Amino acid sequence: MSTDYLKRILTARVYDAAIETDLDPAPQVSARIGNTVLLKREDSQPVFSFKVRGAYNKMAALTPAERKRGVIAASAGNHAQGVALSAQRMGCRAVIVMPETTPAVKVDAVRAFGGEVVLAGDSYSDAFDHAVELQKQEKLTFVHPFDDPDVIAGQGTIGMEILRQHPDPIEAIFVPVGGGGLIAGVAAYVKQLRPEIKVIGVQSEDSCAMARSIKAGRRLRLNDVGLFADGTAVKYVGAETFRLAHKYVDDFVLVDTDAICAAIKDVFQDTRSVVEPSGALALAGAKRYAAQHKLKGKTLIAITSGANMNFDRLRLVAERADVGEAREAVFALTIPEKRGSFLRLCEAVGRRNVTEFNYRISDSEKAHVFVGLEIRSEAEIEKLAAGFRRKGFDTLDLTGNEMAKTHLRYMVGGKSQLAEHEMLFRFEFPERPGALMAFLGAMSPEWNISLFHYRNQGDDYGRILVGIQVPPSDKKAFKAFLDGLGYPYWNESDNPAYPLFL
Repeated sequence: MSTDYLKRILTARVYDAAIETDLDPAPQVSARIGNTVLLKREDSQPVFSFKVRGAYNKMAALTPAERKRGVIAASAGNHAQGVALSAQRMGCRAVIVMPETTPAVKVDAVRAFGGEVVLAGDSYSDAFDHAVELQKQEKLTFVHPFDDPDVIAGQGTIGMEILRQHPDPIEAIFVPVGGGGLIAGVAAYVKQLRPEIKVIGVQSEDSCAMARSIKAGRRLRLNDVGLFADGTAVKYVGAETFRLAHKYVDDFVLVDTDAICAAIKDVFQDTRSVVEPSGALALAGAKRYAAQHKLKGKTLIAITSGANMNFDRLRLVAERADVGEAREAVFALTIPEKRGSFLRLCEAVGRRNVTEFNYRISDSEKAHVFVGLEIRSEAEIEKLAAGFRRKGFDTLDLTGNEMAKTHLRYMVGGKSQLAEHEMLFRFEFPERPGALMAFLGAMSPEWNISLFHYRNQGDDYGRILVGIQVPPSDKKAFKAFLDGLGYPYWNESDNPAYPLFL
């Protein structure tokens, strides 16, 4: 099988639809981390994603009769566009099943390439099931987004191009990982020809099905995945992609939303291009890996896999990028409610730039301040915290607190005496008409909503913070409500920032 993949990749037919992308230097991030960083610019493909490679190679391998009948795929994003463009180039019918929640911009992009869009269900799984039924009914050929040897070989041409474009020493190639098609193809090629080059998979912390599966030695199915890096949000990796990753991939790096946002900003500063969150995963992982292993003077290559970014999401990216690059620290400070306290706090801050300042009186004895400060490195966070404590202020570091960064900073207030038996939860739900009403309609009228915060972040999914008054006798019924809702949720009732500001 190993030799077979080399042959498959070397003979892959991708260039009728895809282009050989550039390997561009990233001078600013290179200087900052002390290594030479090169970006493999798959975001510059005709569909702004590498997915067209695998889709076209799969379809080029079909018989004339199969192409005449047409192909079908299930996708909410880049794979859909890759299949549609490939079908257009071949004069082949393409049916793309997409969730009803898919943003119009993505549906329109598929239709612009001539794809027949069928909207079905609320999730990728629903769309996939419907696609399987349509495939049987109409005898179409299914083009899988990752778990197919021809798709894997098409993506593997990226590894072939990298080795040809940079014959000099390479320390590591960093690859974003969802279902595993890209890293399986790249690793299968690179590790057989240049085994000294490390192939490192990068995943977001909340969508790490492949990393967890490799660690367990078997494929694991995640119950939920994070939705920020939606292009790599896969619950269950492919059988063949798992086999190849287990055999060839050297390591995995996990990064959070803040690190991804910082990497999006890095790519923009060095290329003036805006990549999507999954497109910045590899660079975020390269930076983290270099710091963890104290690498200096090495050549690191990151695959920028796509640029299908929702424009409205840039607001969230801009807000979180500085935290991800350790340029902002966020604290909750408790100060005595007496004359001169504010002045002492300002003196403790000094001449440092303030990015956020929210104040709320608590009682006659104290007040709470939510403050953001510009920093130059992560090491400064603990020094700042220690300085505040020396000045007599109770200090809580919120720099890594997701609830505080997504919701609390916009709604600093105080505890209401009416909020008896209040529990605090974060939810994510599909950003579609009626989703909020479905959430509220499923709740018992006995449970009063005592706090609510929603802010449109430009994502396909909405994020809300809800305070719900649930009597102790209703805890079992409330748990059944949560489990039946079908939305990812997090209990924030024990979050240390909650009693300070909400």
